[in-house]
Amino acid sequence: MTPSLLETIDSPADLRRLPRAELPRLAQQLRDFVLQSVSQTGGHLSSNLGTVELTIALHYVFNTPWDRLVWDVGHQTYPHKILTGRRDGMRTLRQWGGISGFPRRDESEYDTFGTAHSSTSISAALGMARAARLKGEDRKAVAIIGDGAMTAGMAFEALNNAGVAHAGDAADLLVVLNDNDMSISPPVGALNRYLARLLSGNFYAAAREGAKAVLKKTPLFELARRFEEHAKGMVVPSTIFEEFGFHYVGPIDGHDLDSLIPTLENLRAKRGPHFLHVVTKKGRGYKLAEADPVNYHGPGKFDPAVGLVKPATPPKQTFTQVFGQWLCDMAEADPRLVGITPAMREGSGLVEFQQRFPQRYFDVGIAEQHAVTFAAGLACEGLKPVVAIYSTFLQRGYDQLIHDVAIQNLPVVFALDRAGLVGADGATHAGAYDIAFVRCIPNCSMLTPSDENECRQALTTAFRQDHPVAVRYPRGAGVGVATEAGLSEWPWGKGVVRRRGARLALLAFGTVLDPALAAAEKLDATVVDMRFAKPLDEALVLEIARGHEGLVTIEEGCIAGGAGSAVAECLAAAGLAVPLLQLGLPDRFIEHGDPAKLLAACGLDATGIEQSIRQRFQPRPALAAVNA
Repeated sequence: MTPSLLETIDSPADLRRLPRAELPRLAQQLRDFVLQSVSQTGGHLSSNLGTVELTIALHYVFNTPWDRLVWDVGHQTYPHKILTGRRDGMRTLRQWGGISGFPRRDESEYDTFGTAHSSTSISAALGMARAARLKGEDRKAVAIIGDGAMTAGMAFEALNNAGVAHAGDAADLLVVLNDNDMSISPPVGALNRYLARLLSGNFYAAAREGAKAVLKKTPLFELARRFEEHAKGMVVPSTIFEEFGFHYVGPIDGHDLDSLIPTLENLRAKRGPHFLHVVTKKGRGYKLAEADPVNYHGPGKFDPAVGLVKPATPPKQTFTQVFGQWLCDMAEADPRLVGITPAMREGSGLVEFQQRFPQRYFDVGIAEQHAVTFAAGLACEGLKPVVAIYSTFLQRGYDQLIHDVAIQNLPVVFALDRAGLVGADGATHAGAYDIAFVRCIPNCSMLTPSDENECRQALTTAFRQDHPVAVRYPRGAGVGVATEAGLSEWPWGKGVVRRRGARLALLAFGTVLDPALAAAEKLDATVVDMRFAKPLDEALVLEIARGHEGLVTIEEGCIAGGAGSAVAECLAAAGLAVPLLQLGLPDRFIEHGDPAKLLAACGLDATGIEQSIRQRFQPRPALAAVNA
């Protein structure tokens, strides 16, 4: 059987040997492969279907990996992976031991920079371009960034720096704006509206008429000057980028290889910073994804012939859904509540809130730093902001959390979704550090609910405080606990004993309570649902410590500086020398894979908790005899 054209491509060198006339056929086969592959593994779909031709053109024109391609975020790099020797590896995409859903330097020499968070590509590519100049190497650096990622301030910081000549020499950098009007949530902000407006037929017509008016009123010399500096900006969004020192080209059709390849060839031959504006269509080639790119952004497994279908059995309520319902209920009860998201409306569960309370809903774009300080400004005026943000993304606004919120002791609630391990997205998206980095900040508190109803109660408790409070909860569903209808809250800073046992006590922070209870049944141990990582219920900790021979802290977060460390500090301050075992995420980055398997590998399932406890306290025969 004759192999398909795609099957003959094991590296970009193979691609570059193809006649240009064969590339459209390759693009169709590559797009079909992406669709079939993602439908079997799950993963990002809409964004990858939209970058097929662009990926082919970049590898066809540039001498990769010598020339550096830096993909922003990286959820659009499946065609890149397939063309760079990982076609067969796509069957293992985002699975334990398989290839990552994002670029990784240790996975391929073609992945020049590891990504997964937004808006880093221009900075990284600029660093590579400067390094090439310092080393005397004739290589190109290309940053590929989406219009959603261009809403972040970091991208403009990099543009500002890139356009400035260093020691009289500008960097050889090409920025490719992949303008598909597609971030995970609908893009927001003035820049996005500007780009979208420029692509409409009415705007082009108006711009042409405006240029004619200028021509009639202006001397020829003055016309030439104005045309060079300004008139181009009336038709294409060149002015903003050329003011940064870039030579702007575009917009061009990102699915037209006959436009892409000659344009890239021309730009590759030029020196200095250049900006190429490419327009693509999200979900290109798969009608269902084109019609509904948000739901097809990151689908699970599905039948391409049928598309996404609702499961026959309704799934258990997720923590994100619990938050979304709570937000609407609390907004009904308190008109001061405002909701903020940094471009994660769907992911953070704010769709219904936006529909019901549009004037109190703020999507600030991919701008986590701004989101936090914006919330601080709202709080200064007597409102009660709730920032719905992934744990991993709050890391990007850490200075603002300290400087703008905590120092001023403002009542901002941080709803930290995706706390702990996140599964297929891997280390870049894991919420492993929030307990540690929030706990060390004065004025800030950290709540760790163990199930769905506790999550609702914890959010209510946090909202009713007059200082900064974070509530962390994991991705996905809990154990299936029904949520109450009301808005009850916890006694502040108090934990709850869930099981009374002998000798050992397990102090659980968050959703590790359930496996802790299962392990305790085998060990006949006491179990405490601590609820608060800060303020720690020190009175309860000391009471439990004095009544048991050993303590075990359990958390789905980093051990270093985490909740277990808070317990150790409490014991030390009280002068209690009680054996303490701290269980949590190890001091290494956890790879992508099935969440349950990852927790088991970290020893945070019931079996792992039991085994760790038996190993630590093995010298005591009475414990080993329990349930023997």
